[in-house]
Amino acid sequence: MTETFTITTEQGRIDKVITAHEPTHTRSQVQKWLQEGLVTVNDRLVKANYKVESGDVIVVTIPEAQPLKAVAEPIPLDIVYEDDQVIVVNKAQGMVVHPAPGHPDGTLVNGLLYHTDLPGINGVVRPGLVHRIDKDTSGLLMVAKTEKAQLSLSAQLKAKTTIREYLALVHGTFKEDEGTIDAPLGRDPRDRKRQAVVADGRHAVTHFQVLERFAHYTLIKCVLETGRTHQIRVHMAYIHHPVAGDPLYGPKHTLPGNGQFLHAAKLGFVHPTTGKLLTFTVPVPEVFKKTLADLRAGIDKTRNVR
Repeated sequence: MTETFTITTEQGRIDKVITAHEPTHTRSQVQKWLQEGLVTVNDRLVKANYKVESGDVIVVTIPEAQPLKAVAEPIPLDIVYEDDQVIVVNKAQGMVVHPAPGHPDGTLVNGLLYHTDLPGINGVVRPGLVHRIDKDTSGLLMVAKTEKAQLSLSAQLKAKTTIREYLALVHGTFKEDEGTIDAPLGRDPRDRKRQAVVADGRHAVTHFQVLERFAHYTLIKCVLETGRTHQIRVHMAYIHHPVAGDPLYGPKHTLPGNGQFLHAAKLGFVHPTTGKLLTFTVPVPEVFKKTLADLRAGIDKTRNVR
C-alpha cells in the first residue's frame, strides 16, 4: 500500500508530519520505514530529521502486514456492544491492550482473537485496534472487525469527532470548576519510559470539569481533544494535580488501589456502515467505587504505596 500527499505549508520533521497526517502510524513505525527506505520526498530518500517544506511530495510505501504473532486465548472479556463491524469492550484494570515485550500473552488482543477475526493494522500486532488505553486504566475501547470499520474509526479519531470522556480522581483541590490544558507532549528527555510536556512535542489538549471535591482529592471528568500516550496522566501532573495512585507520574504518598484512578467512562462514534451515532457508558471499577465511597464518608486511606 502506498500513501502520497503534498505539503502546502512547512510542518517540521518528516516523522512528525507523517504521524500527524495519519494517526494510525506511530512515530517509531515511521522512523523504521524511513530507515528501510520506504519514504521519499520529491523522489529522494530522506532521514527522520528531514524538515518538510511547502510543496514537498511525500510518498510512504507501507509494507505488507506480517503474520500475526499474537495467539488466540480464551480470556473473559466484558463486551458492551458487538455487531459485524465493531466491538466495544470494557477493559479491565490491569489488562494490557496488545502484546509487547514483557507482555506476549494474556492481553486484550489475545482474548479478542479467540472471540472473533480481526483485521491487521499496518503490519503490527494490534489487530482491529484504532486506539488504546494504559494497562492500569480501565474502561471503554472501540475495536474494528473489518478493514472498512478500521478506516472509518481511524478517520473519526483523526477528525476529533469521537466522544472520549474519562473519570479521574486526582490529588489536590481546584478553585476553578473547569479548564483546558493545552501543552505539547513527547518523550521525557530524562527518562524514555515517560512522557512529558516538551516544546517540540505533539499537540495535546485535555478539557476537564470538576465533579466532586474532597478534603485532599478531586473527582474530575476529562474530555480528550487529542489522544497522546499517557495524555491525561501527564497533563494532570503538569498542573500539579497528578492522578491518584499513578505509579509513574504521581507521588508515592497516595491512595492505594490497582494503579491510577483513571477510567474511560464514555465512548461515542459514528457507526461505519449505518452512520448512526453510538454512545456507551460504563461505571468505574469496584476499587474506584469503594475509594469514592470512603472519601465521601470522610475516610482517607492515603499512604505510601511504593
